[in-house]
Amino acid sequence: MNYLQQRIKSFGFAIAGIIAFLRSEPHARIHAVATVIVIAAGCWYSLPGSQWIALLLVIGLVWVAEMFNTVIEKIMDHLSPEYHPKVKWIKDVAAGAVLVAAVIALITGCIIFIPYLSK
Repeated sequence: MNYLQQRIKSFGFAIAGIIAFLRSEPHARIHAVATVIVIAAGCWYSLPGSQWIALLLVIGLVWVAEMFNTVIEKIMDHLSPEYHPKVKWIKDVAAGAVLVAAVIALITGCIIFIPYLSK
């Protein structure tokens, strides 16, 4: 298999991972709906490029945080199926990272969209 075929195969694995994430995780579907709503609103209000950049960055931040959180939770559940306080700490901190990303995304969305909604 040549280099290009290997890269294409790697993209296939990544896409399969995204699909598996969407199928198995309720929070992923919530993020997908929120993403569609935000992108639709951005199109509706014809946002300038700088605001699109901000939205895309925070959308990506939330998705990446949620995907890493899911991976961390799955790894920890696999390694330690029984309750352990250190595992709980790890999972709580990972979930906290998602919350931080989501709050930053919400604040960014409010800063961008509230002026359009008040017109």
